[in-house]
Amino acid sequence: MKKTLLLIASHGLVAAAGFAAGIYALPILIAPPAPAASEVQAVASQALFSAEFRRDLKGSDPLHWGEGRVTLTRDAVALQGRLAPGPDYKLYLSPEFVETKADFERLKPRMRRVGDVKTFDNFIVPLPADVDPAAWRAVIVWCETFSMFITAAQYR
Repeated sequence: MKKTLLLIASHGLVAAAGFAAGIYALPILIAPPAPAASEVQAVASQALFSAEFRRDLKGSDPLHWGEGRVTLTRDAVALQGRLAPGPDYKLYLSPEFVETKADFERLKPRMRRVGDVKTFDNFIVPLPADVDPAAWRAVIVWCETFSMFITAAQYR
């Protein structure tokens, strides 16, 4: 009986580890090719605003982070840098800088979701025509599926 319980527990642990590894690896495997540095530079050359994603934000951790230069133009938001891989990343513009999950959730009703982030090394997210980046102060990457704060930068 003891051996059966040990086998069930060990197999359950291995299954849980495999499931967690799949959640981590799947977004990497299905991600489209990242934009080339030259494409990101072309967007950045038209920047109205720029800021830095940093790993040392209060709400970031070893599995949820971003780093690099983020630029905003009239038409797009671009990152020359990296994000921790994960599923269902969304890009938001916020009236205030936030750096924790609690702050994000408190301000989410006042934020504007502008698009999906599908790549983890560099990205370019087009802005909807009715979005003026000058009306906002910060840009945030958020994992919608797991309600996880990834990173943020204050650009104004």
